[in-house]
Amino acid sequence: MANARMLLVEDDSALAELLIWHFTREDFDVQHTIDGEEALLLAKETPPDIVLLDWMVEGLSGIEVCRRLRRAAETQNVPIIMLTARGEEEDRVRGLETGADDYVTKPFSPRELVARVGAVLRRVRPALAGEALSYSDLEMDTVGHKVRRGGEVIPLGPTEFRLLKHFLEHPGHVFSRERLLDSVWGHDSDIESRTVDVHIRRLRKAINEGGRPDIIRTVRSAGYALDAGH
Repeated sequence: MANARMLLVEDDSALAELLIWHFTREDFDVQHTIDGEEALLLAKETPPDIVLLDWMVEGLSGIEVCRRLRRAAETQNVPIIMLTARGEEEDRVRGLETGADDYVTKPFSPRELVARVGAVLRRVRPALAGEALSYSDLEMDTVGHKVRRGGEVIPLGPTEFRLLKHFLEHPGHVFSRERLLDSVWGHDSDIESRTVDVHIRRLRKAINEGGRPDIIRTVRSAGYALDAGH
């Protein structure tokens, strides 16, 4: 996986350490917490690409964390895999109905879990599994640094390219100016947040050339999203 961000919510320290080792080896950026409330805060601050969520954790239960992640705009589309010792069919159904994308019963093989996570990400976030990103009629070759819309090459500056890449990796997600600054320009950037608006305008002008529909949605008081349906 291309440096996918994982939020691991697991209060078994030995298991958490084992999973962190396996997923870090697969180039995942793993953030770990044992607490359900903290998990929600972490997910809101930096939405992960996938959540591994134990059913029984400190604070809020895993099932309630799952429910709240699905309600929040920042995380409603983030895939969630539940980890639990509860193997009854009723519990599995409850977890899936709450919004989990998959359900893994303990004990399990870490290698199998890595494979399951990869399968879920390929299904819901294909951008993380390869070198080509696409959304609607937009296509990006991240290696060749080329962007096409409707088959036509679109010239982009390096900042607009990084900005579009971030949107293509998280289609439908609303990002505030501050979050875009962190993700696209870096945490140490001293650029003003309004600079984001300038680059959004440049990006829009480039990809909407020729009267194409605008697929970047402005969400008042919230930020921007890549959304062809707005």
